[in-house]
Amino acid sequence: MNYLISKGWRPIAVLLLLFILWEIIVKLTKVPDWLLPAPTMIVNEIISGWTSFYPDLVSTAKIAVEGFLVGTTVGLVVAVLLHLVPWIRDSVYPLLILSQNVPIIVLAPLLVIWFGFGLLPKIIVITLTCFFPITVAALDGFKQVPYSHKHYMLMAGAGKSQLFWKLEWPYALPSIFSGLKISATYSVMGAVISEWLGAEKGIGVYMTLASSSFRTDKVFVAILSIMVLSLLFFAVIVAAEKYLVRWQNKGGSVE
Repeated sequence: MNYLISKGWRPIAVLLLLFILWEIIVKLTKVPDWLLPAPTMIVNEIISGWTSFYPDLVSTAKIAVEGFLVGTTVGLVVAVLLHLVPWIRDSVYPLLILSQNVPIIVLAPLLVIWFGFGLLPKIIVITLTCFFPITVAALDGFKQVPYSHKHYMLMAGAGKSQLFWKLEWPYALPSIFSGLKISATYSVMGAVISEWLGAEKGIGVYMTLASSSFRTDKVFVAILSIMVLSLLFFAVIVAAEKYLVRWQNKGGSVE
């Protein structure tokens, strides 16, 4: 909170300055509204079109949260499995890396062919977008445990499950939350991409209709809403991290 008060005003000030410059340049150069609308025009569209845009915003937020939860679960399960079973990690981890080299937008049409236009292909798109950062971050976190701590617990007679849940898992939490922060912002992008596959409502649908009708102001409304949703999701993860990883915030150690 103190950080937001002391330094949070700086990016806000920079954004305000950019918007002011944007407004001045557009007005002075008389750029057509369909090419680049002024910030005031975008704000007016947000206010006047809020009633019609709100259902799209809620739809995207809902599917982003659902996909993020599924992606988080899959990512953590995969990370734990790869960590606890070395031969699976050696066999599967290279394939996970290769899977990230295939653009989601390329896989999207295939998912529609295989699973139709329902909710499932959308959740799969978001899951594919979210799970990899969590998996990699968790695996890195499991490796951060000091050898002395692990040796001490083994000498005390701790089993493999005790070693994991009482030592490796707590030490991995900061890294896991780093992955969650990345995935939280990716989930909104994944939700919008999934809506391009075919949906009745959502920011992706709103953006597609706006761009096809050359309503650039609405396109910017969609872009701003994606940014705000991503920031909100990020803030929720940061708040959860501060609450759950208290030992790190206090500079302490795992008990």
